[in-house]
Amino acid sequence: MTNQQKLKKLFARLDEIEAYYRSLGKLSFDMECCAPEEGIGPAGEDMALLGKQVHKLTHDKRYQALICELHADSEGLTPVQKKAVEHLYEDYARSKNISAALSYEMDLASNKAYGAWLSAKKANDFSLFRDSLADLIRYCRLSIDLRDEKKDSYYNTCLDDYEKGGSIEQLDAFFAALKERIVPLLGRIVAEGKPIREDFMSRPVPIPAQEAMSRWLLEQEGLRKSALVLMTTEHPFTTNFGRHDVRVTTHYHEDSFISNVFTTLHEGGHALFMQNEPQELHDNHCADNMTSAMHETISRFYENLIGRSEEFIDFAAPQIRALSGGIFDDVTNRELFEAVNVARPSLIRTESDELSYCLHIMIRYELEKAFVNGEITVDEIPAQWNAKYKDYLGIDVPDDTQGCLQDVHWSGWSYGYFPSYALGNAYGVQILRRMEKDFDVFGAVRAGELTKIRDWLTEHVFSIASLTTPDEWIRAITGESLNVNYYLDYLEQKFTALYELK
Repeated sequence: MTNQQKLKKLFARLDEIEAYYRSLGKLSFDMECCAPEEGIGPAGEDMALLGKQVHKLTHDKRYQALICELHADSEGLTPVQKKAVEHLYEDYARSKNISAALSYEMDLASNKAYGAWLSAKKANDFSLFRDSLADLIRYCRLSIDLRDEKKDSYYNTCLDDYEKGGSIEQLDAFFAALKERIVPLLGRIVAEGKPIREDFMSRPVPIPAQEAMSRWLLEQEGLRKSALVLMTTEHPFTTNFGRHDVRVTTHYHEDSFISNVFTTLHEGGHALFMQNEPQELHDNHCADNMTSAMHETISRFYENLIGRSEEFIDFAAPQIRALSGGIFDDVTNRELFEAVNVARPSLIRTESDELSYCLHIMIRYELEKAFVNGEITVDEIPAQWNAKYKDYLGIDVPDDTQGCLQDVHWSGWSYGYFPSYALGNAYGVQILRRMEKDFDVFGAVRAGELTKIRDWLTEHVFSIASLTTPDEWIRAITGESLNVNYYLDYLEQKFTALYELK
């Protein structure tokens, strides 16, 4: 049997496996977006049962043998097919020693944890989530213990899963560089920055108008409406079931119209990545294998580099005024631009400003590094969280809902994901500087020609993400490895000018 014949057999089995994964994903989407409170538990049980079938298929001896044979000898396969086999082998190596019984237990624990987190956040009581979180951490360590190959610590293994080649050593240096320049700049803004008008930012805007704004923004970003769904959830996210079924969620607040604008731009960035990978990657089961930081690069790119630019505000302001019923008619474009870029210490990560955002990520990175590696207990998380917010941002955390319960990530297996946001910020500016060599990016933004950006990203960024490591990816796009100074220079230039600092 030739390798192409083996691959054909492997892909036939993979077609069935991925159909189950899509079904699980749709159940998860339903659970997070529209299931009634009493239905969340049963939905989680249904997902765990389907997960049993996925485990059976992925642990089939012949299926695993085909992966191992093609990984050992890939002669005759195309580069994309070789990369698909490499991804499958990495997944196999991570999960091959997890039994069906353990896999089912882990699925139940994860699905239960989401409901526990929702209840705890609603009740403002970490203790309601405490046991579920402890179970997830225990299962995370146990699943790593079962691997034949792993890194020198639990958290380094988690980081490498999300960002191939990522490590505590790399991230400690990265965050130290951010802290060294962001903290003093934030302090100068608080002490010396000019006052910025914000009185209009909490004016109420009806939810239907906000939904219309979301749909307009997604259209401007260049998303295909025929392959897109927009819904709401407690903690916004974007998912997909192939490039023809991409699902964006947001969360509306009547007294925070602008919050939805940037949530939608962020999630729309994820959706663009999902809709625009090459068809060849989908045909060969190689799509959706980019790293978390690659994905967050694009979402943060649209949310901040584009969305918070003066050029975008000039373009979007007429639509904002029209859809909000004229309540912003007394606000100039410049005032709106300044208001959406106000920088100050704050409690909520998703509502934080562009400058202080990475400090929120640093806090989460330090905490999950500690609790995954067993350096602190679950019971210590709330107090540690509060202490770090006081230390890094100078603010007191009033309760668990606005503190350690604000993010959904720790109710799943997302230990190691948070650094992706900060890495994405840095990658994004580096990519922007390269993009600017090819065309007038912000001239296009002011003219509302955002599809030029989408097309450039499709050619240079989306096309190679699932085929490369993070370092290979950024070097292929920009000609150099990650250089955090592009990002820090951008922040200093933008906020020094905005606040008229000396």
